[in-house]
Amino acid sequence: MQLATAIGTAAPATGTGSLLGALMPFAILLGVMYFMVIRPQKAQQKKRETMMANLRKGNRIVTVGGIFGEIIDIKDDAVIVNVSQGPERIVVRMAKWAVQDVIGKDNSPKEKEAPEA
Repeated sequence: MQLATAIGTAAPATGTGSLLGALMPFAILLGVMYFMVIRPQKAQQKKRETMMANLRKGNRIVTVGGIFGEIIDIKDDAVIVNVSQGPERIVVRMAKWAVQDVIGKDNSPKEKEAPEA
């Protein structure tokens, strides 16, 4: 009985200081989440949208499935890609969102110029 009366007589915490102290960890957590997750994700999404808008015929691409090819035609929501390197043509139609990266016109690494002696 003595325990119940001691708990019942405790004064509730009031004031703006305790409310501010209680909300501060949440505000800090939201700030960290914004700078660590949301902001970089928006930048990456903007970069991807720019890449998708700049797709052109002749670009060498890599798909999300890891297929290398060359764009031969672009439709509204699809790209037509030649995936062979030999004399025969193997053409695949795929969704634009499946393009992961643009390599360039050719798939060969750029050679560095040798310094002249």
